[in-house]
Amino acid sequence: MTNRAQSYRKFMGYTQIQMAKLLNISVQAYRNKEKGKTPFKDIEKVKIKKEVQKNGFEDITIDEIFFGNKVAKSFQENNEEVK
Repeated sequence: MTNRAQSYRKFMGYTQIQMAKLLNISVQAYRNKEKGKTPFKDIEKVKIKKEVQKNGFEDITIDEIFFGNKVAKSFQENNEEVK
């Protein structure tokens, strides 16, 4: 399953090995996080966001990297139910 974190990693030209080193975790642990088997820790999300910002996306947020449209869609659906 491709997620946004993986997409940004590939756009930056980083390998899973490089990302694992950035987060100070094993490559297998990183792969599991990228596949969605285990969640990214908050501190890891911050490190990835900072790295993405350094690579041309200065205004990116953690939500955009890790949640994308799912949060916005869910929020919109919930608001429509309330109306």
